[in-house]
Amino acid sequence: MKHSLFRLHFSHRPTRLTGACLLCLGILSLSACGDSEAPKAATQVAVKVGSSEISIHQINQALARTPLNSSSKDEVQAARQATLERLIDQQLAVDQATELKLHRSPDVVAKLEAARREVLARAYLEQLSQSVTKASAEEVKQYYDSNPALFAERRIFNLQELRIPRVGESLDQLRTMAEQGRNLDEVAAMLKAQNVGFGAGGGVRNAEQVPMEILPKLHALKDGQNLLVVQGPGATLLRLAASSSSPVTLATATPGIEKFISNRRTTETVSGEIKRLRAATTIQYEGDFAQASATAADVAAPAAENKVSPSASESPGKPDAGQIERGLQGLK
Repeated sequence: MKHSLFRLHFSHRPTRLTGACLLCLGILSLSACGDSEAPKAATQVAVKVGSSEISIHQINQALARTPLNSSSKDEVQAARQATLERLIDQQLAVDQATELKLHRSPDVVAKLEAARREVLARAYLEQLSQSVTKASAEEVKQYYDSNPALFAERRIFNLQELRIPRVGESLDQLRTMAEQGRNLDEVAAMLKAQNVGFGAGGGVRNAEQVPMEILPKLHALKDGQNLLVVQGPGATLLRLAASSSSPVTLATATPGIEKFISNRRTTETVSGEIKRLRAATTIQYEGDFAQASATAADVAAPAAENKVSPSASESPGKPDAGQIERGLQGLK
């Protein structure tokens, strides 16, 4: 066939040079046709399922959402194959759903739109987070020095605790017993005598596992001392049964501190952008939501005016939890 094609293009009498060229091309063509070991063209298609295709890019995307515990070549390949098989199963189900026209049902249409909104919002927030600057060496050092309980003076705490959901009138007596360093058996006996319900627990906690609003107070305790943490109508009595020193050097702590500062900056950036967009956009509540929004605003205003200083659980510039939930869901 290839020789007939050559004759169509070169129907005139070939020169000696043209003939030599044709001979070379013919030999190359025949050689290529007969060489079964010649490399195949690279393809991005991993498998064809009916009339649909699953690409290597799809496999990699799905694999990225299921991190491997090992970097072994065999295990990675096994994970890729398992991911491909799941995608095949998924594609078969998608084809059947499409054949049954399920993609046109109101419920499915609503869910697809919700998924689209979430993907687009997340893409914008991920792009926004890329503008966050990395913590400098000076900032890392400053954070390290300002939190000795987490790093240079880090300790491991062996804690015993009593959790009292509703303290009631026993709070003053509980506080006194905590200050006196009474053991938890004595405190438990007092609570039982007053018919106050409680639960006991305890365990070993590293400094970084303790809430930041409690850590400085716990760090200041000596072995055998108590700490009473009051939370609304309830309280938790912590007793430091024992502790051990386990400092962390600046070099060891640096990656974790950099990540913490980056996450905090991302949170603040996203929160600030959402606030800016809310302020720049007309948002009009309708129906019952209009009344509910007005009521919430009336309740929030006096609370903001009476707020003198942040509580122990707050820090300057801490973003609203609701905004973070909306803005950072899925960003890791």
